Amino acid sequence: MFGISFFQSVLQRLRDEQDAEMLGEATGGPGTVIGTTSGFVPETSSGTAATYTTVQQAYCELTPTESPAPFAIPDFLKRISLAEVASELALGEAETALTLAARRRRFAAANHPDRLPAEARLNATLRMKLANMLIDEAFRRIKKPSMPK
Repeated sequence: MFGISFFQSVLQRLRDEQDAEMLGEATGGPGTVIGTTSGFVPETSSGTAATYTTVQQAYCELTPTESPAPFAIPDFLKRISLAEVASELALGEAETALTLAARRRRFAAANHPDRLPAEARLNATLRMKLANMLIDEAFRRIKKPSMPK
């Protein structure tokens, strides 16, 4: 392939492989990579391909055929009213910025939608919105000094 560019040599090789496939010359099994004559398993000895097939069969036999049990939403995720989330947070008058931040992190660790299965994300999202709203309001009360009468 002297006298032609690298790109032209790649195109020529691809044409040759395509022609070989059209003529029915198999280049390999399911593990074959285009542009190679054998699959991922090097066939340097006669036992290598047989070992690969045995491992592949064992893997297929170990693959579970039954689907996992459906996810059951835990009871705490079913509590989605404002009063229920507020009682769970148990915010008091003596809260500081540090304690509020800790409560938010603790609540998010158990309720964040990204940490839960898809079936529970709607409830978790609602719970997180309510908790964030309550904690943000508590932050505002801390930052705003009470007005003297």
